[in-house]
Order: sequence, then C-alpha cells, then structure tokens
Amino acid sequence: MRSGYTAQQIRSAEAPLLAAGVPLMARAATGLADVVREVLQGRDAAPGRVLLLVGSGNNGGDALFAGAALAADGCQVSIIDVGSRIHEEGLAAARQAGAVIVPDAAAAAASADVIVDGILGTGAADSPALRGRGREVVTAVLPALTGDRAPAVVAVDIPSGVNPDDGTVPDATVLPADLTVTFGAHKAGLLRGPAVAYAGEVRLVDIGLGEQLANTTPVLQVP
Repeated sequence: MRSGYTAQQIRSAEAPLLAAGVPLMARAATGLADVVREVLQGRDAAPGRVLLLVGSGNNGGDALFAGAALAADGCQVSIIDVGSRIHEEGLAAARQAGAVIVPDAAAAAASADVIVDGILGTGAADSPALRGRGREVVTAVLPALTGDRAPAVVAVDIPSGVNPDDGTVPDATVLPADLTVTFGAHKAGLLRGPAVAYAGEVRLVDIGLGEQLANTTPVLQVP
C-alpha cells in the first residue's frame, strides 16, 4: 500500500529536520539526478540534453542542484528561469558545472532529451494553477511533447499545476509527466483525482522523513 500525505503534513515532518540542519534539498537533488540519469540511459541519450524549468521555490532549487550534478556528468543542461526569484546557491552550482540560462523555452524543449519540471511544488496547494511566466513557458513547451523525438518530462515532487492534496487540476496548462520524482512521502494528490493522469510513474525518493511521519496518519492509502 502507498500512503498519501497532505502538503502540510509533509512540511511539518520536514520542519524539525531543517531546523537541525539536515540537508533535505541535497538528498532530494541527488535522488532526482539519479532518476534523470536513468531516464537518459533508457533513451540511449546519455549524457544527453536536459532542460530545467525552474521556479521560485524549493522545487526549483532541487532542479538546479540536480542540474549541477548532471552537468558535471557531461550533460548539456539548459535553464529557463520562470520565477520571481531563483535559488542562488543552486544556480551558482549549476552554472559552475556548465549549465547555461537560455531565453527560448520552445527551442530548448525541442532539442531536449529530458525536461525537468521544477516550476511549482507543494507550496502552491492553495492555488496551483500556473500563471504569468510559468504559464507562458509551459504553453511554449507543450508542442515539443508530440512526435517521435519528444523529450521525456520528469516532474520534481509533483507536476506543476496539480493540487498536491486532492489531485485536482484547476487549469489544463500542465506538463504531463512521464515520471514524477516525489520526496519523503507520497503527496496525496499524486494518488487520486485527475492528477494521476498527469503524474506518470511516481518514484519515491527517501530523504529521511520516516521517523517524523511514523505517528502521522495518512489521508489515504492505495494499492
């Protein structure tokens, strides 16, 4: 059985670990990079070309640090910044490893082997619909997902535009993921509602929340 938790339950489990200095983002980024490597190898595209769609929150930071690791492997890593701010340490690490910021999302998507969706995360539970720059970028990228050479889409924690608690998708402008890499525990929204069709295969990366969640009752359980 897979247990699904709300965004608030996950944040509450993370809080004491973050306060203690546990490197949760580093653990998440390492797991994300490993999965992207696996996807590239499965497509016979390693080291390959990876496009990061980077938002303002922690998902953007996860994507950038994973991008740094992939660039260090020899991947051609491109970054589209879609947020009002960017994780500066993650960006510095990615750029130092060879990643570059690019202006044209459509062109970058058309030449990518993997697109990493790090635009929105569980912090967008109240209003997960994409807006502004994020919506513009996803709209530009969607046409690249058709055809024989379409890139694979890997979502960071949850596909952007999906409600992490109830699985609703309030707006159709969403990048459907081939694979979602979720951290710590399954978000309930990945296991129910319309979101199931957008999440693709869901891969859980252990970042050390087990003890914190041991006495937390999940909001649902599914086979």
